[in-house]
This record gives sequence, structure tokens and C-alpha cells, in this order.
Amino acid sequence: MTALRIGLDIAKNVFQVHGVDDRGEIVIRRKLRRSEVVDFFEDLEPALVGIEACATSQYWARALVSIGHRVKLIPAAFVKAFVKSQKNDANDAEAICEAVRRPTMRFVPIKTTEQQAILVVHRVRTLLVDQQTMLVNALRAHLAEFGIIARKGSAGASELLAFAAAVSRSELPAIARSTIRALASEIRAIMLKVKSCESQILAWHKKSVQSRRLAEIPGVGPLSASAIVATIGDASGFRSGRQFAAWIGLVPRQWSSGNRIILGHVSKRGNNYLRRLLYLCARAAMNSKAPKASLVKWALRLKERKPFPLVAIALANKIARVAWALLARDRGFRLQSC
Repeated sequence: MTALRIGLDIAKNVFQVHGVDDRGEIVIRRKLRRSEVVDFFEDLEPALVGIEACATSQYWARALVSIGHRVKLIPAAFVKAFVKSQKNDANDAEAICEAVRRPTMRFVPIKTTEQQAILVVHRVRTLLVDQQTMLVNALRAHLAEFGIIARKGSAGASELLAFAAAVSRSELPAIARSTIRALASEIRAIMLKVKSCESQILAWHKKSVQSRRLAEIPGVGPLSASAIVATIGDASGFRSGRQFAAWIGLVPRQWSSGNRIILGHVSKRGNNYLRRLLYLCARAAMNSKAPKASLVKWALRLKERKPFPLVAIALANKIARVAWALLARDRGFRLQSC
């Protein structure tokens, strides 16, 4: 069976395939069970396969590439415009097949198993940090009901944990004391898990040449460098650093028409995890006492005229562009190179 272009709508158990030939005529339109997918594509001649970027799409992309097909992952928002009528699996597969042939379509990079593995560690760490923050806030609020307060931030959290371990009968009733200690024990356990995740990320960072190269950029540490490398992989998937920064969402949102250009807040499109990390990198670079690179000096001059958060976003955009340049051109960072 010959198909030049195929749209594959994936799911947990039932998959829909829509294939067309070089004239655009439909040659494949069928439903597959999960166990049938690989065998079905092995019987096909190599084709361009479009898949909507969603859960398990990376796995299926790697599986089809391994048997000779060319796979493109398409953001779900870009496929929606090509659904002609009612939403169902057959129409979704047809829309994917149509979207994948568009010359200006933007695609999601296919990640290796190694990239996905370290991103799992990043996501688990983020989840644990959120849980830790939630539990610390709960501990702070409960103790405040008994007149016990502490400073903000990690220093205050340490004070609360120390108090929970040494709390006496006179300070808290017995029933509250046991519950507070259980809550503090849970916080300490999560802190240990967070440190374990950070150790794994640091070990991966030290083994990755690209990640170590990005860590030379002012403000960028192992956490941010490893996340960027694991997320984008091959930087050639972006035409420029400007496109990479826009993909992350570090650009103003536009409401423009004709000669009237209106720019708003950051678009917040793309990868919110990288956007947050790069924003924190920018703040760290501006607050650092280390020798300043030219891009940081530019940001500090801008800060004299603009609000700090706006300048931090602008610097984060520049850091993203520099990161793309280092990955795309396979070179290290020079202090006065930007």
C-alpha cells in the first residue's frame, strides 16, 4: 500500500489513520487497535506521518521513525483550524494529514528517551516543590493560630520546622502537637526528594556538553541549562534565536492592524516552564556581583528607565536568543560576545 502523506490520530487504545497519495486522493482511511499500529506501518512504504503533539506522541514518533517513516509532531492548536466539520477521530486524522503538508506549519521537536527521562525529573521536582510550598504554608497558617509566626521564605520555613520538632506541651495542645509534627515530617521528606531530583539533574548536566555550555551564560545554572537542552534538543528546529524566544513566550502579545501597532504583556505562549526559568535567570544575572557581560550591562542601563519586571523579561528574551546561538553554532559563551 502506498501513501505519500498520513495523518495519525493517536489515543490510548483506538487509533485513526488517514492517508493520501501524491494527487491528494484518499488511499487509507481506517481504524487500528493499539497492538496493530506498528505492524500496519511496517507494511507501508516510507511516508510523511503527521501526529498531533499530545500525551504519548513522542513515543509513537520514535517508534515510526525507527521503521523508516518521517514523522512531524504538530501542536494541537494548529490542527484545530483544519477540522472541517464534527469532531471525531476520522475528521481529526484528516485534519492532521492536511496540516502536516503546510509549508509554514511549525512542528514540535521529537525528543530522545534520554531527553524525556531528564524532563521527567524536572517535572517531578516541580511537583514536589509545589507540594512543599503548600505544606509549608499550611504549617505557617496553623502555627499562626496559636500566636507562633516566622519569617518569609526558606529561612522562615526552617524556623517553623525547628519549632515543630521542639514544641512543648505548654505551647500547643496535645492533639495539635502530634498533627503539626506529622506535617513537619512530611515537609522534611519532600525536601529530601527535591534534593534527590536536583542531584540527578546536576549529574546529567555534568555529562552533557551542551548543558555545560549554556551554563556559561550569566544567570543560567544547571537547572535551566539542562531544561533547555532536554526540551529543544536540536536547535536547528528553530530558524533563529528570535523564533526560539517567541516559542517560549518571551515576546509581547500583539493587537495590530495596518499602521497601528499595539503591544501588550508577554504572550505566555509556548513552554511556561522554560519561560519561568529564564525569567529567574535574568533576575539572577542582574543581581549578581560577578563581572557583567554586555547583555547584562544593557539590561542594567535599561533598568534606569523601565520597571524591573519588564527589564527582566527583556533580558530573558536575550538569554534565550544567546542559548539558541550557542546550541545552533556549537560554540561556547564569551563574556563580551553579545
